[in-house]
Amino acid sequence: MAKEYGRSARVASEMQKELSFILQRVVKDSRLGFITINEVDLTKDLALAKIYFTVLNADEAGKRNHVKRLNQLAPVIRHELAKRMRLRHISELRFIYDDSFDTGMRVAELLSDIDQTDKAPDQE
Repeated sequence: MAKEYGRSARVASEMQKELSFILQRVVKDSRLGFITINEVDLTKDLALAKIYFTVLNADEAGKRNHVKRLNQLAPVIRHELAKRMRLRHISELRFIYDDSFDTGMRVAELLSDIDQTDKAPDQE
């Protein structure tokens, strides 16, 4: 019988907390805005961590720049993560912009537009 909450899920949860702290308090880069770590997806062998994040008030170019900058800073962040987590090996970090929030906002906007057109009186 498989464990429902395995080791990789526990490590991913702890890594998410530590990454949030590191990006907020330790990494001092003025080019990075307010970053939120949404999810950490670890492989079963903990070798690779895909880190999904969002940025407050960023356009498309800003999002691409954040992905590029965070992936450049990945070795520094990984080193800091190694100091804070008690693991023999620290995963390789890959930062990916999570566009699910943007998609959700777009869907909500479309639904409100539909609702507005339904409430408008018929013009005959």
